[in-house]
Amino acid sequence: MPVEATKTPVTAFMLVKTTPEWLALTVQERVEAFTTQVVPTIKSRTSGVRSRFYDTEFYSTRVTDIWVWEADDHAAYQLLIDALRETPFWDRYFEVVDLLVGTENGYARTYGVEPVTTINT
Repeated sequence: MPVEATKTPVTAFMLVKTTPEWLALTVQERVEAFTTQVVPTIKSRTSGVRSRFYDTEFYSTRVTDIWVWEADDHAAYQLLIDALRETPFWDRYFEVVDLLVGTENGYARTYGVEPVTTINT
């Protein structure tokens, strides 16, 4: 069965490491930097993206945080990355260690089969 012609949601696991500049900010300054410098840029440049944040510095020295970005489609994801690169987030406050990007159950769409999952739907 051919791949669906509809939009395919994209999930990106962005593995980042905090920089000394970010750590030098107070908690309030960090919140302000994110809400005034990062969020408005994302909102003005793209739509259809959501994010969740996970702290990993307790368990890893190479990656201190994982940011999970969900985008409605590949175009929204590309606009998100372009927007982030124009903020202090990218390579100033955080070093982007790796990007792991995929589509949930892509194989199921490609082959026209039900996804194998342990989640009850």
